[in-house]
Amino acid sequence: MFFASDNSGPVPPQVLAALAEANAGYAMGYGADAQMTEVTRRIRDIFEAPDAAVFLVATGTAANALALSTLCQPFETIFCTPTAHIHEDECNAPEFYSGGAKLTLVPGAPGFDDKMTPEALRATIAKEETRGVHGPQRGPVSLTQVSERGTIYSLTELQALAAVTKEFDLPLHMDGARFANAMVALDCTPADMTWKVGVDAVSFGGTKNGLLGVEAVIFFDPKHAWEFELRRKRGGHLFSKHRYLSAQMLAYLTDDLWRDNAVKANDNCAYLAQGLRRTKAPFLHEPQANMIFAALPRATHQRLFDAGAAYHLWDGPLDGDPKEQVAARFVCDWAIEKQQIDQFLALITQPE
Repeated sequence: MFFASDNSGPVPPQVLAALAEANAGYAMGYGADAQMTEVTRRIRDIFEAPDAAVFLVATGTAANALALSTLCQPFETIFCTPTAHIHEDECNAPEFYSGGAKLTLVPGAPGFDDKMTPEALRATIAKEETRGVHGPQRGPVSLTQVSERGTIYSLTELQALAAVTKEFDLPLHMDGARFANAMVALDCTPADMTWKVGVDAVSFGGTKNGLLGVEAVIFFDPKHAWEFELRRKRGGHLFSKHRYLSAQMLAYLTDDLWRDNAVKANDNCAYLAQGLRRTKAPFLHEPQANMIFAALPRATHQRLFDAGAAYHLWDGPLDGDPKEQVAARFVCDWAIEKQQIDQFLALITQPE
Protein backbone atom coordinates (compact mmCIF):
# COMPACT_ATOMS: atom_id res chain seq x y z
CA MET A 1 0.00 0.00 0.00
CA PHE A 2 2.68 2.43 -1.06
CA PHE A 3 1.34 5.69 -2.46
CA ALA A 4 4.04 8.09 -1.22
CA SER A 5 5.72 8.63 -4.58
CA ASP A 6 6.23 7.08 -7.98
CA ASN A 7 9.98 7.43 -7.56
CA SER A 8 10.03 4.89 -4.74
CA GLY A 9 8.94 1.76 -6.56
CA PRO A 10 10.93 -1.09 -8.08
CA VAL A 11 12.89 -1.08 -11.31
CA PRO A 12 11.51 -3.15 -14.22
CA PRO A 13 13.41 -6.39 -14.88
CA GLN A 14 14.17 -5.23 -18.43
CA VAL A 15 16.18 -2.32 -17.03
CA LEU A 16 18.09 -4.49 -14.57
CA ALA A 17 18.86 -6.93 -17.37
CA ALA A 18 20.15 -4.08 -19.53
CA LEU A 19 22.42 -2.92 -16.72
CA ALA A 20 23.80 -6.42 -16.30
CA GLU A 21 24.47 -6.61 -20.03
CA ALA A 22 26.14 -3.19 -20.02
CA ASN A 23 28.35 -4.31 -17.15
CA ALA A 24 30.20 -6.81 -19.35
CA GLY A 25 33.63 -5.68 -20.44
CA TYR A 26 34.63 -2.09 -21.11
CA ALA A 27 33.12 0.97 -22.77
CA MET A 28 34.22 4.51 -23.49
CA GLY A 29 33.25 6.99 -20.79
CA TYR A 30 31.60 10.40 -20.51
CA GLY A 31 28.80 9.64 -22.97
CA ALA A 32 30.95 8.18 -25.74
CA ASP A 33 29.49 4.69 -25.16
CA ALA A 34 27.68 2.91 -27.98
CA GLN A 35 24.45 2.77 -25.99
CA MET A 36 24.28 6.57 -25.84
CA THR A 37 24.55 6.79 -29.61
CA GLU A 38 21.52 4.53 -29.85
CA VAL A 39 19.66 6.47 -27.13
CA THR A 40 20.13 9.67 -29.10
CA ARG A 41 18.92 8.02 -32.30
CA ARG A 42 15.82 6.61 -30.62
CA ILE A 43 14.86 9.82 -28.83
CA ARG A 44 15.25 11.76 -32.06
CA ASP A 45 13.03 9.21 -33.75
CA ILE A 46 10.41 9.13 -30.98
CA PHE A 47 10.22 12.93 -30.87
CA GLU A 48 10.38 13.28 -34.67
CA ALA A 49 13.29 15.65 -34.16
CA PRO A 50 16.30 14.49 -36.19
CA ASP A 51 18.53 17.37 -35.08
CA ALA A 52 17.67 17.35 -31.37
CA ALA A 53 20.51 17.49 -28.86
CA VAL A 54 20.08 14.75 -26.25
CA PHE A 55 21.86 14.41 -22.89
CA LEU A 56 21.45 12.21 -19.83
CA VAL A 57 21.71 13.15 -16.17
CA ALA A 58 20.87 11.19 -13.04
CA THR A 59 18.23 13.38 -11.39
CA GLY A 60 15.27 15.54 -12.28
CA THR A 61 16.67 18.50 -10.38
CA ALA A 62 19.87 18.32 -12.43
CA ALA A 63 17.86 18.04 -15.65
CA ASN A 64 15.73 21.09 -14.88
CA ALA A 65 18.47 23.25 -13.40
CA LEU A 66 21.03 22.57 -16.11
CA ALA A 67 18.49 22.95 -18.91
CA LEU A 68 17.23 26.26 -17.55
CA SER A 69 20.71 27.59 -16.87
CA THR A 70 21.53 26.91 -20.52
CA LEU A 71 18.50 28.96 -21.57
CA CYS A 72 18.97 31.76 -19.05
CA GLN A 73 21.46 34.50 -18.25
CA PRO A 74 22.27 35.27 -14.57
CA PHE A 75 20.56 38.68 -14.84
CA GLU A 76 17.32 37.18 -16.17
CA THR A 77 14.30 35.70 -14.43
CA ILE A 78 12.58 32.35 -15.03
CA PHE A 79 8.78 32.38 -15.11
CA CYS A 80 6.99 29.47 -13.38
CA THR A 81 3.94 28.68 -11.25
CA PRO A 82 3.90 28.96 -7.43
CA THR A 83 3.74 25.14 -7.17
CA ALA A 84 6.51 24.47 -9.69
CA HIS A 85 9.03 21.84 -8.65
CA ILE A 86 11.83 24.24 -9.58
CA HIS A 87 10.36 26.71 -7.08
CA GLU A 88 9.29 24.48 -4.19
CA ASP A 89 11.45 21.37 -4.32
CA GLU A 90 14.87 21.98 -5.84
CA CYS A 91 16.65 23.88 -3.05
CA ASN A 92 17.36 26.89 -5.33
CA ALA A 93 19.20 24.67 -7.83
CA PRO A 94 18.00 26.67 -10.89
CA GLU A 95 19.19 29.87 -9.24
CA PHE A 96 22.51 28.27 -8.32
CA TYR A 97 23.27 26.65 -11.67
CA SER A 98 22.20 29.73 -13.62
CA GLY A 99 24.59 31.88 -11.61
CA GLY A 100 21.90 33.84 -9.83
CA ALA A 101 18.85 34.13 -12.10
CA LYS A 102 15.67 34.58 -10.07
CA LEU A 103 12.25 32.94 -10.36
CA THR A 104 9.15 35.00 -11.02
CA LEU A 105 5.86 33.33 -10.11
CA VAL A 106 2.95 33.29 -12.54
CA PRO A 107 -0.42 32.96 -10.77
CA GLY A 108 -2.78 30.27 -11.97
CA ALA A 109 -6.50 30.36 -12.43
CA PRO A 110 -8.53 30.39 -9.16
CA GLY A 111 -8.24 26.95 -7.60
CA PHE A 112 -5.61 25.88 -10.14
CA ASP A 113 -2.35 27.41 -8.93
CA ASP A 114 -0.47 24.52 -10.56
CA LYS A 115 -1.32 25.66 -14.11
CA MET A 116 -0.56 29.06 -15.61
CA THR A 117 -2.90 30.75 -18.06
CA PRO A 118 -1.86 32.72 -21.14
CA GLU A 119 -3.38 35.88 -19.68
CA ALA A 120 -1.51 35.57 -16.39
CA LEU A 121 1.72 34.65 -18.15
CA ARG A 122 1.51 37.64 -20.49
CA ALA A 123 0.76 40.03 -17.62
CA THR A 124 3.59 38.66 -15.48
CA ILE A 125 6.14 38.80 -18.29
CA ALA A 126 5.07 42.36 -19.14
CA LYS A 127 5.82 43.51 -15.58
CA GLU A 128 9.47 42.52 -15.87
CA GLU A 129 12.21 44.18 -17.90
CA THR A 130 10.61 47.52 -17.06
CA ARG A 131 13.26 49.02 -14.77
CA GLY A 132 16.21 49.12 -17.10
CA VAL A 133 19.45 48.01 -15.53
CA HIS A 134 17.89 47.94 -12.07
CA GLY A 135 15.59 44.94 -12.58
CA PRO A 136 15.78 41.42 -13.96
CA GLN A 137 15.52 40.84 -17.68
CA ARG A 138 12.96 38.43 -19.08
CA GLY A 139 14.09 34.82 -19.30
CA PRO A 140 12.65 31.39 -20.05
CA VAL A 141 9.21 30.12 -19.11
CA SER A 142 9.06 26.74 -17.37
CA LEU A 143 5.92 24.64 -17.00
CA THR A 144 5.38 21.17 -15.54
CA GLN A 145 3.61 18.38 -17.41
CA VAL A 146 2.04 16.50 -15.41
CA SER A 147 1.67 19.41 -12.97
CA GLU A 148 2.61 19.13 -9.32
CA ARG A 149 -1.08 18.70 -8.45
CA GLY A 150 -1.73 15.88 -10.90
CA THR A 151 -3.37 17.94 -13.63
CA ILE A 152 -2.40 18.13 -17.31
CA TYR A 153 -2.08 20.94 -19.82
CA SER A 154 -4.06 20.13 -22.95
CA LEU A 155 -2.33 20.55 -26.30
CA THR A 156 -4.42 23.67 -26.89
CA GLU A 157 -3.33 25.11 -23.54
CA LEU A 158 0.31 24.36 -24.30
CA GLN A 159 0.04 26.01 -27.70
CA ALA A 160 -1.54 29.12 -26.17
CA LEU A 161 1.22 29.44 -23.56
CA ALA A 162 3.91 28.90 -26.17
CA ALA A 163 2.36 31.66 -28.28
CA VAL A 164 2.84 34.06 -25.38
CA THR A 165 6.47 33.10 -24.97
CA LYS A 166 7.02 33.70 -28.69
CA GLU A 167 5.44 37.18 -28.39
CA PHE A 168 8.31 38.05 -26.07
CA ASP A 169 10.91 35.91 -27.86
CA LEU A 170 11.44 33.74 -24.77
CA PRO A 171 12.29 30.02 -24.68
CA LEU A 172 9.79 27.52 -23.26
CA HIS A 173 11.01 24.68 -21.02
CA MET A 174 8.92 21.70 -19.98
CA ASP A 175 9.59 19.85 -16.74
CA GLY A 176 8.55 16.39 -17.90
CA ALA A 177 9.31 14.35 -14.81
CA ARG A 178 5.99 12.60 -15.56
CA PHE A 179 6.14 13.26 -19.30
CA ALA A 180 4.99 9.77 -20.29
CA ASN A 181 2.02 9.88 -17.90
CA ALA A 182 0.81 13.11 -19.49
CA MET A 183 1.40 11.91 -23.03
CA VAL A 184 -0.58 8.69 -22.69
CA ALA A 185 -3.37 10.55 -20.89
CA LEU A 186 -3.60 12.99 -23.81
CA ASP A 187 -3.26 10.15 -26.33
CA CYS A 188 -0.75 12.15 -28.34
CA THR A 189 2.82 11.79 -29.57
CA PRO A 190 5.93 13.23 -27.88
CA ALA A 191 6.26 15.67 -30.77
CA ASP A 192 2.65 16.79 -30.36
CA MET A 193 3.32 17.73 -26.74
CA THR A 194 6.66 19.46 -27.29
CA TRP A 195 8.13 21.14 -30.35
CA LYS A 196 4.92 21.03 -32.39
CA VAL A 197 3.23 23.28 -29.80
CA GLY A 198 6.31 25.46 -29.28
CA VAL A 199 8.35 23.81 -26.50
CA ASP A 200 12.08 24.47 -26.91
CA ALA A 201 13.53 22.11 -24.31
CA VAL A 202 12.19 19.25 -22.22
CA SER A 203 13.33 17.32 -19.19
CA PHE A 204 12.18 13.85 -20.25
CA GLY A 205 11.63 11.89 -17.04
CA GLY A 206 12.51 8.28 -16.42
CA THR A 207 13.02 7.88 -12.67
CA LYS A 208 9.34 8.35 -11.73
CA ASN A 209 8.37 5.86 -14.41
CA GLY A 210 10.55 2.94 -13.36
CA LEU A 211 14.19 3.80 -13.98
CA LEU A 212 16.90 3.52 -11.37
CA GLY A 213 17.92 7.12 -11.92
CA VAL A 214 18.03 8.70 -15.38
CA GLU A 215 16.47 11.75 -17.01
CA ALA A 216 17.05 13.00 -20.55
CA VAL A 217 17.45 16.67 -21.42
CA ILE A 218 16.35 17.39 -24.98
CA PHE A 219 16.97 20.63 -26.87
CA PHE A 220 15.12 20.86 -30.16
CA ASP A 221 17.61 23.49 -31.35
CA PRO A 222 21.09 21.91 -31.27
CA LYS A 223 22.73 25.32 -30.86
CA HIS A 224 22.42 24.76 -27.10
CA ALA A 225 24.37 21.49 -27.14
CA TRP A 226 27.90 22.69 -26.41
CA GLU A 227 26.89 25.06 -23.64
CA PHE A 228 24.87 22.31 -21.97
CA GLU A 229 27.83 19.94 -22.19
CA LEU A 230 30.03 22.49 -20.46
CA ARG A 231 27.45 23.22 -17.77
CA ARG A 232 26.85 19.53 -17.13
CA LYS A 233 30.57 18.91 -16.66
CA ARG A 234 31.14 22.04 -14.57
CA GLY A 235 28.11 21.16 -12.44
CA GLY A 236 29.45 17.69 -11.63
CA HIS A 237 26.78 15.78 -13.55
CA LEU A 238 28.83 14.21 -16.35
CA PHE A 239 29.18 10.55 -15.41
CA SER A 240 32.46 8.87 -16.27
CA LYS A 241 30.75 5.45 -16.38
CA HIS A 242 28.00 6.94 -18.47
CA ARG A 243 27.04 3.59 -20.03
CA TYR A 244 25.04 2.77 -16.89
CA LEU A 245 22.82 5.79 -17.55
CA SER A 246 22.59 4.97 -21.25
CA ALA A 247 21.71 1.33 -20.61
CA GLN A 248 18.74 2.31 -18.44
CA MET A 249 17.39 4.83 -20.93
CA LEU A 250 17.89 2.44 -23.83
CA ALA A 251 15.91 -0.29 -22.06
CA TYR A 252 13.25 2.31 -21.23
CA LEU A 253 12.88 3.18 -24.92
CA THR A 254 12.83 -0.46 -26.08
CA ASP A 255 9.52 -2.18 -26.88
CA ASP A 256 7.55 0.82 -25.58
CA LEU A 257 8.44 0.12 -21.94
CA TRP A 258 8.21 3.84 -21.15
CA ARG A 259 4.68 4.05 -22.57
CA ASP A 260 3.53 0.78 -21.01
CA ASN A 261 4.73 1.78 -17.54
CA ALA A 262 2.90 5.10 -17.79
CA VAL A 263 -0.30 3.39 -18.91
CA LYS A 264 -0.08 1.04 -15.92
CA ALA A 265 0.54 3.90 -13.49
CA ASN A 266 -2.35 5.96 -14.86
CA ASP A 267 -4.67 2.94 -14.85
CA ASN A 268 -3.74 2.18 -11.25
CA CYS A 269 -4.50 5.77 -10.31
CA ALA A 270 -7.86 5.70 -12.07
CA TYR A 271 -8.71 2.49 -10.20
CA LEU A 272 -7.78 4.11 -6.88
CA ALA A 273 -9.71 7.28 -7.74
CA GLN A 274 -12.80 5.26 -8.57
CA GLY A 275 -12.58 3.53 -5.19
CA LEU A 276 -12.06 6.80 -3.33
CA ARG A 277 -15.09 8.31 -5.03
CA ARG A 278 -17.19 5.41 -3.77
CA THR A 279 -16.16 6.41 -0.24
CA LYS A 280 -17.33 10.00 -0.95
CA ALA A 281 -13.84 11.35 -0.31
CA PRO A 282 -13.61 14.96 -1.56
CA PHE A 283 -10.99 15.65 -4.24
CA LEU A 284 -8.88 18.81 -4.23
CA HIS A 285 -8.04 18.43 -7.93
CA GLU A 286 -9.44 16.24 -10.66
CA PRO A 287 -6.84 13.46 -11.14
CA GLN A 288 -5.74 13.27 -14.76
CA ALA A 289 -2.65 11.06 -14.65
CA ASN A 290 -1.18 9.11 -11.72
CA MET A 291 -1.58 11.47 -8.76
CA ILE A 292 -4.57 12.12 -6.48
CA PHE A 293 -5.22 14.81 -3.87
CA ALA A 294 -8.16 13.78 -1.68
CA ALA A 295 -9.27 14.25 1.91
CA LEU A 296 -10.07 11.65 4.57
CA PRO A 297 -10.89 11.91 8.28
CA ARG A 298 -7.89 11.88 10.62
CA ALA A 299 -9.14 8.65 12.17
CA THR A 300 -9.06 6.99 8.75
CA HIS A 301 -5.54 8.25 8.11
CA GLN A 302 -4.46 6.81 11.44
CA ARG A 303 -6.00 3.43 10.62
CA LEU A 304 -4.27 3.38 7.23
CA PHE A 305 -0.88 4.31 8.67
CA ASP A 306 -1.25 1.72 11.43
CA ALA A 307 -1.86 -0.90 8.74
CA GLY A 308 1.34 0.06 6.93
CA ALA A 309 0.06 2.40 4.22
CA ALA A 310 2.55 5.00 3.00
CA TYR A 311 1.52 8.39 1.58
CA HIS A 312 1.87 12.07 2.44
CA LEU A 313 -0.59 14.21 4.38
CA TRP A 314 -0.98 17.49 2.57
CA ASP A 315 -2.75 20.21 4.53
CA GLY A 316 -2.63 19.24 8.17
CA PRO A 317 -1.02 17.04 10.83
CA LEU A 318 -2.17 13.62 11.92
CA ASP A 319 -2.83 14.87 15.45
CA GLY A 320 -6.16 16.60 16.01
CA ASP A 321 -9.90 16.07 15.74
CA PRO A 322 -10.28 12.46 14.49
CA LYS A 323 -13.35 13.41 12.45
CA GLU A 324 -11.76 16.38 10.70
CA GLN A 325 -10.93 15.93 7.02
CA VAL A 326 -7.25 16.18 6.14
CA ALA A 327 -6.09 16.15 2.52
CA ALA A 328 -3.37 13.79 1.35
CA ARG A 329 -1.44 13.03 -1.81
CA PHE A 330 -1.66 9.54 -3.28
CA VAL A 331 0.66 8.61 -6.16
CA CYS A 332 0.49 5.37 -8.14
CA ASP A 333 3.44 3.89 -9.99
CA TRP A 334 3.62 1.22 -12.67
CA ALA A 335 4.21 -1.64 -10.23
CA ILE A 336 1.58 -1.33 -7.50
CA GLU A 337 -0.90 -4.18 -7.67
CA LYS A 338 -4.67 -3.90 -7.69
CA GLN A 339 -4.73 -6.17 -4.64
CA GLN A 340 -2.85 -3.54 -2.64
CA ILE A 341 -5.24 -0.85 -3.82
CA ASP A 342 -8.22 -3.00 -2.84
CA GLN A 343 -6.68 -3.59 0.58
CA PHE A 344 -6.19 0.15 1.01
CA LEU A 345 -9.78 0.94 0.01
CA ALA A 346 -11.15 -1.76 2.31
CA LEU A 347 -9.40 -0.10 5.25
CA ILE A 348 -11.02 3.23 4.39
CA THR A 349 -14.51 1.75 4.43
CA GLN A 350 -13.88 -0.36 7.53
CA PRO A 351 -16.35 0.54 10.31
CA GLU A 352 -14.93 2.60 13.17
